[in-house]
Amino acid sequence: MNIVPEISKQDEAIEVAGAKDELSLFANAPDSLSFKKLRKRLIRNTRQALEEFSMLPSAEETANGKPPRWLVGLSGGKDSYGLLAILMELQWRGLLNVDLLACNLDQGQPNFPKHILPDFLNKHNIAHRIEYQDTYSVVTDKISENSTYCALCSRLRRGHLYRVAREEGCDALILGHHREDLLETFFLNFFHGARMASMSPKLINDEGDVMVMRPLVYCAEDDLEKFAQALEFPIIPCDLCGSQDGLQRNVMKQMINDIEAKMPGRKDRMIKALGNIRPSHMLDNKLFDFANIGIDEKDT
Repeated sequence: MNIVPEISKQDEAIEVAGAKDELSLFANAPDSLSFKKLRKRLIRNTRQALEEFSMLPSAEETANGKPPRWLVGLSGGKDSYGLLAILMELQWRGLLNVDLLACNLDQGQPNFPKHILPDFLNKHNIAHRIEYQDTYSVVTDKISENSTYCALCSRLRRGHLYRVAREEGCDALILGHHREDLLETFFLNFFHGARMASMSPKLINDEGDVMVMRPLVYCAEDDLEKFAQALEFPIIPCDLCGSQDGLQRNVMKQMINDIEAKMPGRKDRMIKALGNIRPSHMLDNKLFDFANIGIDEKDT
């Protein structure tokens, strides 16, 4: 089931007009119908999120001729490569009036192939910054081997990205979390945190000076996987949290995949449900005033 509207006639015209003047990222893209549909679907899903959650810069922000600057987190995984490629395509089509700066945080992991991302970014003339900070040693020193590294690793990484955003004069930090990331986070909070919460598509950091946005919240992980394979992105595996067994997030992922296998289309329904909440049908009296519910007295 599609949860997004069909692409507009204007978009179709843009596609035809730009077909012969391709971004270098897509120079070797397959010419198959299936890839064209995949590409269009990812663009459409991203545009839906950008519009629904007011991520696009306003006319006032771009009126002075200097568009906002976005720092795009690039880990070397399929999701962040897909994020960068999709944003660059929207920018190229004139649908996203921002400057993009890709940023990889080299966290000092053993055997990390330092040349891959700079080579990739230079090859495609993508503005970027490679930041080295040895958070790997901090995480492995503070967290026991049998415990989950993810939470501390994420906090340290995010703090450095906020700093880089400030130093580079960026208005927002853009992250590549997708549909499944939101669903897994929701069920982690539901089962383990006793709260109903997922990842916000748009938020302000605690310091109040950097906007954080996730434009891929409607994009399926499987689509991003196929996209990365088709465009032959040089994927760098995570040797820290991604190498640990028994993570609860992996348990949630398997549960959601099992549900989808038994009842196809449930992932789309679940992500839609996150935006269709009825406070009066929940149990949180901070969100709904149950105390003042009453029956109006009628004149007899």
